[in-house]
Amino acid sequence: MNRDEIFNGLARRPNPDVLVIGGGINGISVFRELALQGVDVLLVERSDYCSGASAALSRMVHGGLRYLENGEFKLVKESLEERDRLLANAPHYVSPLMTTVPVFDVFSGVANGAVRFLGLSRRPSRRGAVVVKLGLSIYDFLTRRRAAMPGHSFRGRRRTFGLWPALNPDLIGSATYYDAQVSHPERLGIELLKDGLQAGVHARALNYAEVRRGAQGLVLHDGVTGRSTAIAPRIVVNATGGWIDLTNRGILPDDAVPAPLMGGTKGSHLMIDNPDLLEALGGHMLYYENEDGRICILFPYLGKVLVGSTDIRVDDPGTVRCEADERDYILQSLAFVLPDIKIAPEQIVYQFAGVRPLPASEDSFTGRIPRDHFCTVVETVGSPPVLCMIGGKWTTFRSFGELASTMVLERLGRHARVETAERAIGGGRSYPAVARPWKKALAARTGLSLSRVDGLFSLYGTDAAEVAAFIAEGADSGLADSAHSVRECIHLIREEAVEHLDDLLLRRTTLGVSGQLSLDTVDAVLDILADERGWSDVEKVAERRRFLTLLAECHGVGEAMLKSRNTDRSVPCATTAR
Repeated sequence: MNRDEIFNGLARRPNPDVLVIGGGINGISVFRELALQGVDVLLVERSDYCSGASAALSRMVHGGLRYLENGEFKLVKESLEERDRLLANAPHYVSPLMTTVPVFDVFSGVANGAVRFLGLSRRPSRRGAVVVKLGLSIYDFLTRRRAAMPGHSFRGRRRTFGLWPALNPDLIGSATYYDAQVSHPERLGIELLKDGLQAGVHARALNYAEVRRGAQGLVLHDGVTGRSTAIAPRIVVNATGGWIDLTNRGILPDDAVPAPLMGGTKGSHLMIDNPDLLEALGGHMLYYENEDGRICILFPYLGKVLVGSTDIRVDDPGTVRCEADERDYILQSLAFVLPDIKIAPEQIVYQFAGVRPLPASEDSFTGRIPRDHFCTVVETVGSPPVLCMIGGKWTTFRSFGELASTMVLERLGRHARVETAERAIGGGRSYPAVARPWKKALAARTGLSLSRVDGLFSLYGTDAAEVAAFIAEGADSGLADSAHSVRECIHLIREEAVEHLDDLLLRRTTLGVSGQLSLDTVDAVLDILADERGWSDVEKVAERRRFLTLLAECHGVGEAMLKSRNTDRSVPCATTAR
């Protein structure tokens, strides 16, 4: 169903049962839940799907070890359950992550941890071996019935430096436990969206569209075609994360806008291309404390190293970016844990920042703000009720979406008929235990080389069959300086609501975040997208300028960096690696 078909349908019948505003991971999750229950649901996203906080996560799928200090045992247990479900339901994107905690002393943090646990306001102190051991033991206890991954282990100073000789020489040992990572979070969001859309014509979704309050009620404005139409949903779900309060002000009467519900904090990350740093990690994530006690992470990701993160209060989620002082802080934290490794400025190949959708709080220490999620309903005379999804973390998107969906169904007088806890996602469906025979069969059916199919499988899981079939229908060629191809890009544009260059280069693929994006790739994809969308030369120039400005201002990637990658970052089309 394309944009015109959606608007034509709304013009004839402008009253969907549910309007979901916000196409981040939580909005998409509740949309999918409702669509699978047969509810007439419309999802509207002002920008692109998973383009806000859902594109700026730390790429971890985890229980939240440090949340135990706040006494959030229920959240940690739920997160660990959802982590294990994602390992099973999305094996093409979610995989185990060996995580190592450097330990600097034995008893530090015991008293301070007890005070924090009791709810008193104390800033963090360094966590010694006793505190780390207690936390990891609770972690293991909460997963004992599933035992999806091995339990934790401790090692002394000698064994630690035998494995990680570059670590800070002041440490006395280390502990290792298992969590998980997500390689393509934005793609997983798209697959969830497609899962909902495939439920039937009762499920519709629009990116680059916005809902505002008009004189007679709510009005849907399409930022692509310029069309507008009145809509009258029975229930609205506000799933806009850090934008929840701004959204409420835009859709509710002035006298019905509630007190602020959100109080988000900004987290910034760097992608670093430094071979010594990558080697020093030994395939593990380092989950460590900076000198100020703040937890930081450092782990291999897409052939580079992802480092983060900061935790800074923000008022306007629309203006966040990684600022110079945050960049300095992250590099300082890295120098603390791995003091002999030097990072050159040009080795920072990408940076990103997002707003954690935390509930409003007056706590002076952001680490004390609860990370749990809940829903609250704003009732208004003459307008549909607005269910606001407050808080949440990426790992728990499914259970949060299920919670919101259950509340909506109760108001509609309906019951859930489909469970999603064990439902595979996108390319995780029918995922083969042994991949090679599956790949060989697909290569034989499509005529594509086995190496090309291997690359597609690593990017799309079993959805590679659909992509490969489309590629095989016509003449194809590699895309300049990338692991993708022309027909692959055409397929993504047609099937995944690509409207702008950043949709394809930063979210449908990982070319941007992985530091593989070159100016030649940008121009090649621009030609493809312009041809598919029927853009004029003037529109092409404007889109190119818009995208390059976004890269420079929001991600620290200037045009000079892109030019330097034209020869240095070339990856053959047939050898894509996850």
